[in-house]
Amino acid sequence: MKRLLISILGALFVLSLALSGCSSSSSDSDGSNGNGDPLTIGSWRTEDKAAYEKIIEAFNEEYPDIKVEFKPSKNTEYDTILNTGLQSGEGPDIIQLRPYAPGMELAKAGYLEPLDDLEGIDVFSEETMKAATSDDGKVYGVPLSLNSAQMYYNKKIFEKHGLEEPKTWEEFISLNEKLKEEGVTPIALGTKEGWLLSLTHSIVGPAHYGGNEFVDAITSGEKTFKSDEFISSVEAMDELKQFFPDNYEGLGMEDIRTLFFTEQAAMFPLGSWEIEVLREMNPDLDFGFFPMPSATGKKPTMTTWVDGSYGLNVNSDQKENAKKFLQFMTTEKFAKLFSNELSRIPAVPGVQTDDELVTAMAEASNDYSTPYLMLVHFNKGNPTTKSTLETELQGMYLDKLSEQDVATKLQENAETYYDPFQ
Repeated sequence: MKRLLISILGALFVLSLALSGCSSSSSDSDGSNGNGDPLTIGSWRTEDKAAYEKIIEAFNEEYPDIKVEFKPSKNTEYDTILNTGLQSGEGPDIIQLRPYAPGMELAKAGYLEPLDDLEGIDVFSEETMKAATSDDGKVYGVPLSLNSAQMYYNKKIFEKHGLEEPKTWEEFISLNEKLKEEGVTPIALGTKEGWLLSLTHSIVGPAHYGGNEFVDAITSGEKTFKSDEFISSVEAMDELKQFFPDNYEGLGMEDIRTLFFTEQAAMFPLGSWEIEVLREMNPDLDFGFFPMPSATGKKPTMTTWVDGSYGLNVNSDQKENAKKFLQFMTTEKFAKLFSNELSRIPAVPGVQTDDELVTAMAEASNDYSTPYLMLVHFNKGNPTTKSTLETELQGMYLDKLSEQDVATKLQENAETYYDPFQ
């Protein structure tokens, strides 16, 4: 009798453990946070927190039992915090991924769940999906937005000095000269932070190397970084330094942004994501943008690329809930909210925005698009060719390297991994 009682108690104990386990795992699939922890979203965009609260509120209209928390880190600390978490089997459930090769390195390391079967993922174009597709051909991210890089300008300063948007490179140089002669800093740019230089080259460079025609030639191996067209793009970067602020070698992002929004500088080369920041800094700032006019008689250019995407942590214990949120990110409802709250161009196609400047930027991007060459095609290697450009341009601005030296360093770097250069 005693042996029978022990057997019954043992069976009840095993059954209780099984039920406990079922409770923990099934709560995810039934649309609630099983362990009480919220579904977490990691990002480098601390400035987007208020907008995501509204986005999460919209998501909760359909899934009220799924708690979601947007947990951004500082841009400069994000990669370190994320990698440390992933290496210890943790990290956010949903991960904002850097576009193209850097983001896909996480997939190669086994930290991301493939999303090829995610409902709604097929709304994106094949070109857009390249930013979130790894070498194994699988999709690991839901594209978030389309970025463009262009020259912003202060409309009041242009009007005061009788200037108009330039249509040729010569006109662009002339208006810089006029502004400088009349005591206005023409271009807010510093060389302290390398990424500002590769971004500015992405705006200025296509005007000199010939836009998409050269991109096709260099990505096929027909041209190289030592070709005359590319060297002329580096020479243009050097030519513009006479229009930078005093002591530009020590200026970083915060410094040059301040110069522009306080109306001390007339132009500001930066990305489309900066619109909302500038408006917050100075609500009265009246600014526009122009595509970069060509120096070779071709069409003007707007540099474009797919910005970060959102991936799924392979170790998440809330995969089903995470997929519901990722699916929400493929919808027009999300895209409209994202665009209106953040003044950004959403990756979901065909979504109209309520912002005239964003709409104009999206239209110009369609008409004059050329890819961010270094980010889309040459963001590989160790160091990457993109970061090599940043370092070598900094050396050029310190008069330690010539334009030809910069081009040679890039070519040597790219030859270490780029098949068409082998």
